[in-house]
Amino acid sequence: MHNEFDWHAAEPPKRRHCVAAAPIRTRRALVLISSLETVRRTLSADIAYTMSRMQVLERLPGNPIGISWRWLDDTAVALMSQLPAFSRVVGLRAGHEHHIEPLVRWYREHDVKPTFELVPGHYEAGLGRELTRHGFFQSGFHASLVASLPAAVPANAAHTVEHVTSPSAMEDFLAAYVAGWGIPAKDHTVFKGNVRPWLDQPGWSLYVARIVGTPAAAATLFMHDRVGYLADAATAPSFRGRGLQLALLRRRMADALQANADMVFSGAAPFSTSHRNMERVGLRVQFMRALWTPDGG
Repeated sequence: MHNEFDWHAAEPPKRRHCVAAAPIRTRRALVLISSLETVRRTLSADIAYTMSRMQVLERLPGNPIGISWRWLDDTAVALMSQLPAFSRVVGLRAGHEHHIEPLVRWYREHDVKPTFELVPGHYEAGLGRELTRHGFFQSGFHASLVASLPAAVPANAAHTVEHVTSPSAMEDFLAAYVAGWGIPAKDHTVFKGNVRPWLDQPGWSLYVARIVGTPAAAATLFMHDRVGYLADAATAPSFRGRGLQLALLRRRMADALQANADMVFSGAAPFSTSHRNMERVGLRVQFMRALWTPDGG
C-alpha cells in the first residue's frame, strides 16, 4: 500500500477557513454569486453523499463491490468501486499533479477504470498534461447547477410528493426507482435489498411521487453543512413528460429551506431534460465538470 494517502478509516483533515460567498438580494429572489467557496461547498456535499452511499455497500458481507477510498487532502478524495459511478476522483486541483501517478497505479492494480473530475477554478494545465501522460483524455462534461434559498419558484406543483418515512412507502420508492433507472427485473431483489438502508441514512430524505396511486418517480435530498443536494431523481418511462421531476425538485427545495439550507445544487448532463427542469425551478449553471477517462476505456 502507498503511504502518501489517508485511507478511508481516517477522517479527512480539518478544512481551512474560507470566506463564504454572499448572496445578493434582487427584486425577485436571492441570486447566488458563484465563487470558489460555492464550488468547495457543493463538492464537499457531493463527496459526503457519494461516500454515504458507498458506506451502505461497504457493509455488505465481504465487501463484494470493492468499496474503498483515499483522501488526498481535506477537500479531495479518490473513490473506488467495481461500479463505475463510484470510481471517481473528486476535488482535484492545482498542486495535486504528484497524486495522479500513484492513483492511476492504485486503480490499475484493482482493474478499475476511474473518472478524474476537474472543475473550472481548480484546473491547471499541469493536471491535464499529467493525466494525458498516463493515458487519460477529456471524454465528456457534466453540468453542476446551484441556487440560493429561498428561490423564486412557484409554491404549487402539479403532483403530490410524499416524504418516505415508513417501510411500506420505501417499497413504493424502490418500485419507482428501479423503473426510473431501468434496473433489469432479474436484479430487483438484490438491488432493492442494497438500497433499503437508505431510509435510515443520516442526512437523507427520500421522496416518491405517484400517478393515480402508482409509484411513478423517486428522488433524494441530502443535507450537508447547510447545503441541500438534489440527488438521484428518476421517473418511470411510462410517466415521463408529466411534470414529476419539477414537483420533486420544488418539494426538495422547500424541505431544504426548512432544514436551514442556504443553498441547493444538483447535476445533470448538459442540456438534458433534467438540466432544463433544474433551470425551470431557479437553479443556474455554476460550472461544467470536465470528465477525464482512460483512452480506449
